[in-house]
Amino acid sequence: MSLIKPFRGIRPAPGRAGEVAAPPYDVLSADEARERAARKPWSFLHVSKAEIDLPTDIDHYSPQVYAKSRENYLRMFAEGVLALDEAPCYYAYRLVMGEHAQTGLVAAASVADYDTNRIRKHEFTRPDKEDDRVRQIEALNAETGPVLLAHPDSPEVDAILAQATSGEPDADVTASDGIRHMIWVIRDAAVLQRLTFLFDAMPALYIADGHHRSAAASRVAAARHAKNPHHTGAEDYNYFLSVIFPHRQMRIMDYNRVVRDLNGLSTMGFLARLTERFVVSICAPRYRPSQRGEFSLYLPGQWYRLAIHPHLIPHDDPVARLDVSLLSDNLLGPVLGIKDLRRDKRIDFVGGIRGLEELERRVDSGEMAAAFALHATDMEDLMSVADAGEVMPPKSTWFEPKLADGLVSHAID
Repeated sequence: MSLIKPFRGIRPAPGRAGEVAAPPYDVLSADEARERAARKPWSFLHVSKAEIDLPTDIDHYSPQVYAKSRENYLRMFAEGVLALDEAPCYYAYRLVMGEHAQTGLVAAASVADYDTNRIRKHEFTRPDKEDDRVRQIEALNAETGPVLLAHPDSPEVDAILAQATSGEPDADVTASDGIRHMIWVIRDAAVLQRLTFLFDAMPALYIADGHHRSAAASRVAAARHAKNPHHTGAEDYNYFLSVIFPHRQMRIMDYNRVVRDLNGLSTMGFLARLTERFVVSICAPRYRPSQRGEFSLYLPGQWYRLAIHPHLIPHDDPVARLDVSLLSDNLLGPVLGIKDLRRDKRIDFVGGIRGLEELERRVDSGEMAAAFALHATDMEDLMSVADAGEVMPPKSTWFEPKLADGLVSHAID
């Protein structure tokens, strides 16, 4: 079977995309989603976070939530807000955030290639989050949250997408955060065939964001395969919804850390401990690290630059050489006693989209004792980790801009 294939997309009816498009389900709390969807009856948040239409004390993993999601989803079809394309297509998807733009392909990606690691992972998943996505897919009989993938350089794919996006888009939405989302439908049979061939020639694709969604799709496919005595491998459940961008176009922002205390150390004692592994210097306010191996530290009222001693960087280890690993292995663990980033309540994480001002705010408010700003992880680092079959530390990458939910979905029946 092919690495990717065209599919009959579920899309907003002409002129309705602006009413439907919504932020990804996992970037908003229930309260934030409820506020965003207020007075917007066709926002896809009513499908992706259906708890907003139920009592506020509802368990977000309750069967009622998935039933409500299905009810809202079917109503959008019944009212003509959503429709299923007549024939399998690919879709070009362009994201524009300020001066940054990236153009990728919406496609159905092979679960079999995910299972054999040709579609490569770099994160662990949590069973409870996988379970949630499995229940959502089964309730809707569709995948509505796309997996963000990266592909190696392919000038011909770039050229095909440039041609496909030369006309007016089929959907054009500027979200409340200012990010523009554009979709073009690709129907030409020869172009569909060529794109499929070009992707089949690629050695691998890389998951950037959506590890729980892809893992859930694999579980659903395995369950349906087991129940289908006539399984061929061509069924729609054998593929999952994805948007695939050239890796060089993708933008990873810094993913920063804030900690609640200095592990019993005074400010001067803490800084003294840091000099064992870092060159520590006072720097300008809101200093953003400019290179790998460099960090900035904010303590109340003062920013510092931390440059790790070069001999501490294990260049031959794709995980240990990451800045997120260097900070953990040389500071968070040995100095602050924070060794389990997934479970330790003394640490929190701040996406770079919120800016360094958010780090100052959290420290100056007294909520946190210190903040660390990191240099953003490179896509090449992510791919190296995935190629080595390793996983990155928690909260290593923050991708911006993010895909919208609701613009293209994938039925799996």
